[in-house]
Amino acid sequence: MKHEIAALKERSAAMTTCELRLENLCYTVFMPPVLRASDIGTYLYCRRAWWYRKEGVESENRAEMATGTELHRRHGRKVLAAGLLRALSLFLFLIALTLLVVYLALRFI
Repeated sequence: MKHEIAALKERSAAMTTCELRLENLCYTVFMPPVLRASDIGTYLYCRRAWWYRKEGVESENRAEMATGTELHRRHGRKVLAAGLLRALSLFLFLIALTLLVVYLALRFI
């Protein structure tokens, strides 16, 4: 313990006031619980499910949840692929438009 205190004093001598405040913030004993958007969604959908999750009670429908997770993963991949294809199509359209302008410029010069 004495070694740790000495190390902290050594480190704090080289720190600025702001860095020291941040360092001390990390060692606070009580951290308030974080409220996440998924918690709000779970609570609004089903208060009992939210409470079970908060208390750490394991879900009985693991297979269905795993299936739903996989479905969401596949959907996410499809959304990503659609976004990439849209960007590629825009890029190819701009290339085609540029080639058309160059062709017309060379033709009428």
